[in-house]
Amino acid sequence: MDNNRFESEEEQHQASTEVTETKHDVEDAGVQAGQATAAAGSKFGKEIFEWVKAIAIAVILVLIIRWLLFMPFIVDGPSMQPNFQTGERVIVNKILYKIREPKRGEVIVFHVPEEGRNFIKRVIGVEGDTIRYEGDDLYVNGEKVNETYIQEAIDQAHAEGHDYNNSQFSQNFPNDSFTESVVPEGHIFVLGDNRPESKDSRMIGFVSLDEVIGRSDVIFWPLNKAKIVTNH
Repeated sequence: MDNNRFESEEEQHQASTEVTETKHDVEDAGVQAGQATAAAGSKFGKEIFEWVKAIAIAVILVLIIRWLLFMPFIVDGPSMQPNFQTGERVIVNKILYKIREPKRGEVIVFHVPEEGRNFIKRVIGVEGDTIRYEGDDLYVNGEKVNETYIQEAIDQAHAEGHDYNNSQFSQNFPNDSFTESVVPEGHIFVLGDNRPESKDSRMIGFVSLDEVIGRSDVIFWPLNKAKIVTNH
């Protein structure tokens, strides 16, 4: 009988030990699962952080490019036809004129405070130039300018028996509103390519360099008209 009791107690102890070991195994498994979950969560968190960081860097670069280097501009109106059409999107180089001043023949975008909006026009005269514009004859410092960028339109108008610069809106320069023909310091003289339908220096006067935003470098939309702007 003592032997039976001893065996029973031994069996109970063994069973208790097995239960304890099973409990420890379960606890270890739980710890390991928790550690695996924590590791997975940490990895996911790192991936989210990397994505957020990448997006933040991209946004900062876009803002830098947008506000400091380049900007898009939408052509609005016929004043630069036939070279620019209404609705075309243009990339404006904003950094160039921080390095140097605009040159004759370059197409620029500038702000007109009186209008509360931006214009796109072609630079005709720079500081110190003397400008004279009569009919379709443009003179800078006494020399007639060969305006190749609108020559076809001029020739067509002449074939029809009239000047290209001939409408109720267009004017010569100097005129009654602006009698000074010499471009003052810190300013430029601009004209639209579509002389009969352009509001430019003939009507708004010389443009301050402080109002110049940048040079039009590329037409990027619509895609079938995308091209590099000829600035000459």
